[in-house]
Amino acid sequence: MIDAFNFINKLNRRLLTYILLCSVFFSICSTLIQLYYSFQNDLLLLEQRFDNIEKSYIPALAASLWDFNDSLVTVQLKGIVDLPDIRLVKISNDFDYQRLLGQPDMTVEKVVEYPISYLDNVVGKLTVYADYQEIYQKLYQQAGFILLSESIKIFLLTFFILFIVNQLITRHLFRITKYAQQLGSHNLEQELTILNRYQTRDELDDLVDAINTMRITLKADISKLEDVENALLTLNSELEIKVHDRTAKLAESNHQLQQSFDDLTLAKDKIVQSEKMASLGQLVAGVAHEVNTPLGICVTSISALRENIDSLKSAVNNEKLTKSLLVNKLSSLHEYEKIIERSLIKSVELIQSFKSVAVEQHTDPEVDINLAKHVNNVVNTVKTMFKTKNYIIKVDVDEKLNLVTYPSAWNQILTNFMVNSHIHGFENSQEGEMSISFTAENGYLTLLYKDNGKGISDEIKNKVFEPFITTKRGQGGSGLGLNIVFNLVDAKLGGTIKSLEVDNGVCFKVRVPMHHKSVPIIAS
Repeated sequence: MIDAFNFINKLNRRLLTYILLCSVFFSICSTLIQLYYSFQNDLLLLEQRFDNIEKSYIPALAASLWDFNDSLVTVQLKGIVDLPDIRLVKISNDFDYQRLLGQPDMTVEKVVEYPISYLDNVVGKLTVYADYQEIYQKLYQQAGFILLSESIKIFLLTFFILFIVNQLITRHLFRITKYAQQLGSHNLEQELTILNRYQTRDELDDLVDAINTMRITLKADISKLEDVENALLTLNSELEIKVHDRTAKLAESNHQLQQSFDDLTLAKDKIVQSEKMASLGQLVAGVAHEVNTPLGICVTSISALRENIDSLKSAVNNEKLTKSLLVNKLSSLHEYEKIIERSLIKSVELIQSFKSVAVEQHTDPEVDINLAKHVNNVVNTVKTMFKTKNYIIKVDVDEKLNLVTYPSAWNQILTNFMVNSHIHGFENSQEGEMSISFTAENGYLTLLYKDNGKGISDEIKNKVFEPFITTKRGQGGSGLGLNIVFNLVDAKLGGTIKSLEVDNGVCFKVRVPMHHKSVPIIAS
């Protein structure tokens, strides 16, 4: 009990604080109310004294002043000054008579003037000065007594309340707390009991019953948990064996899957390389066919040129050369020379564009190019593959746009777009329109490729960039064209590609970041 009933524990300390705060508050309020009423009563008594002065002392003073009895006036004034709270009195008349009795240096709280009349004649004036010093002194004494009595009352009340709370609640709470702290799985059989309880049950008894019920429940739950734990141990042992077997099988399956994946990757790489070489072969065939025409014209023109030269040589040797013959022959020679020159220039242009595209198919450096010139070379090379078609190819590129990029990537992107339009979009059609537009803005290069062909079917529209997706299965189509384009844009150029919705044909939008090569400044 001594350990429980002390002011160190938090509950008693908090309860003591609340009791003291409430008691002090109400005691102060009660004291202030009592002092206020006492002050009002003292003021009322002071008013009654002033009324008594007017009724009892004024008539006697009037008679004394009328008789000019100065000694009697002094005695009467002294009687007024001796009254409680009266500190100073002054009497005067119109004949320069004045008498002052009391404390002139007082702090005046109340002043009252009384006219002195005798037989309806005003014979003087009485002024009475009062202060509240005795009233305040009385209030201080009363306040001290009240506060002392209230302090004793608060102390005794607090002591008895704490004693009662300790007997009824705190000591039992300490017993319950100690039991809860010591409760463990090893002593769940021990029941919680509290001693010296009344016959009538209260909340503490309900708390004890709840704790005992919880103890019994915990005991049952622990027993169940032990059974479950034993079952889990057995199950874990079985699972470890199964996991070991499954892991071995999974490792074998993973090895087989990895081998299959490696085979598929190798096959895909071979197919991609074959696709590139097939595309290059088509370019070679187209360029060879295209170059064959101007070269054939050159051969024919050279044969005609040789005949004209032989004819001139024969005329000179036989001395039959005339001016008209010489002019005709020279005109023919000049015409053949122009034909040969045009044909050779055309051949050189075709070979140069093919050389640019073909070399970049195998070497893949990042170089500074003029985009317009490069795109036109690719278009001129690729369109040899469908020379017999009446396609309109529109190219919109800023001729002053230079950038650092991978030319071979753009070669393959544009080639695949145009070849797909030729094979799929313009199938069984002699006419069609392709549009290639490049724009540079905010550090990004955007390609917008369009054609007005058949478009992409709904069944493959959402997976057109996946590998091996084609509508020409079994007809020579590998389904890797747009997948190669996607990989080039995503991995090599670091950009994005998507298929846009259009009314007819297809529209692809490619957006990649731009890199400008710095031009070195050469000092003169």
